[in-house]
Amino acid sequence: VQLQASGGGLVQAGGSLRLSCAASGRTLSSYHMGWFRQAPGKEREFVAAITQGGYSTYYIDSVKGRFTISRDNAKNTAYLQMNSLTPEDTAVYYCAADPRYSKLMSGFALDAWGHGTLVTVSS
Repeated sequence: VQLQASGGGLVQAGGSLRLSCAASGRTLSSYHMGWFRQAPGKEREFVAAITQGGYSTYYIDSVKGRFTISRDNAKNTAYLQMNSLTPEDTAVYYCAADPRYSKLMSGFALDAWGHGTLVTVSS
């Protein structure tokens, strides 16, 4: 499967953005989906994940209540709705896919990664 992330941009603190991750090559429903981010000078970190059917999600503490991961398997697309953004959310955001949920959240040797999309939050 090939992934293409989009939707990044420049937003003021307190604003919102919605990232999209479009899949091609294989049906997205075969994969658990996740979002990761890498801030300047920092290592890439896991942000959120959603199971194949969309029935279960997981978030890191710093984005709980502000970010929502979702998916539309009919459209072969996953999303990350980001609200109440802060400058600390500034990063390149990546989507990823893997058929194993725990492996997905590890971020290691995943089946597919999308190219990143830059999110910049100004104060």
